[in-house]
Amino acid sequence: MAKLKMFQDLFQRYRRPGDLVFAVLFLAFAAFLLSQLGEQTVIAKRTKWYSQPALWPGIGVVGMFVFGAFHLLGSLVSPRIAGRWTEVLFWLRAAEYVLYFFIYVVLVPQLGYLPSTIVFTLFLTIRAGFRGWKFILSAVLFGVVTALIFRGFLQVKIPAGEIYQYLPDGIRSFAMIYL
Repeated sequence: MAKLKMFQDLFQRYRRPGDLVFAVLFLAFAAFLLSQLGEQTVIAKRTKWYSQPALWPGIGVVGMFVFGAFHLLGSLVSPRIAGRWTEVLFWLRAAEYVLYFFIYVVLVPQLGYLPSTIVFTLFLTIRAGFRGWKFILSAVLFGVVTALIFRGFLQVKIPAGEIYQYLPDGIRSFAMIYL
């Protein structure tokens, strides 16, 4: 009995109050994936069971659903800790950065990869609270190096920016290929 009490105390110390919300969302996502399994994978006729294309995705999604259900069950029978919605709001603050990334993805075809990356790194540096000239310079340098490596050396196919159309002919072709 003493060991059970010790385990409960340990569990309560490290348990987060938002686990019920997480468990519900995780199980709902697993149920959605489980409902899509037949649409997204196939069971090939005259193929051994261990060679089926749907085998490992099926095992993964079923496992995700089963363990998600156990997590939800454990969350439901556990005592409630205050602060659940405070923690959920804390999680939602991360969505701010997802929004920034979406804006970046929309800006790249308009401004080009190099200018968008420089603006993005500068913005994130300032948003994170690093406002000294060394940080600003490091962000610009990081943006330039990242763009040159991906676009120039690795030849990653990223759409050229619409703004490049306004550059002079000689510079335009260089910018569309390498910047």
